Amino acid sequence: MNVLRNTIAVIIGLFVSMVIIIIGITLNEEWIQYHNYDPYFPFERWQRVVKGASDWFFVALLISGGIASIIGGITTALIVNNAKVAYSMLIGLILFIIGIADNVLTSGHPTWYNISMFFVYFPASWIGGKIVEKITKKHS
Repeated sequence: MNVLRNTIAVIIGLFVSMVIIIIGITLNEEWIQYHNYDPYFPFERWQRVVKGASDWFFVALLISGGIASIIGGITTALIVNNAKVAYSMLIGLILFIIGIADNVLTSGHPTWYNISMFFVYFPASWIGGKIVEKITKKHS
């Protein structure tokens, strides 16, 4: 039962994280334009977005990724019973792997962004787990 609960916690944490990242990168309408949208070629469309994006797009992506790691880590840590920080950091690891896969599949990401992902996702998700750990220890 605990494995199922932990799996569901990670899935919910990832869902929350992805929603926050999507909100973050769609804040500016100039970054992602929806004219000539073809739902059957999302990777080609994302490739055009990445190649044509300014550095501010990647700053927003990095900031929203950090906030998403914190909130996704908090969400996951609130649901799991044990190892709250570890499961929270799993969210950071999965988001980092998704970011690396994005870099491999679509070229055009700036080098500073590729390097910064590691230093944002893991510490942010760790902070999310530590927040919940502190709160739950106070109430115990």
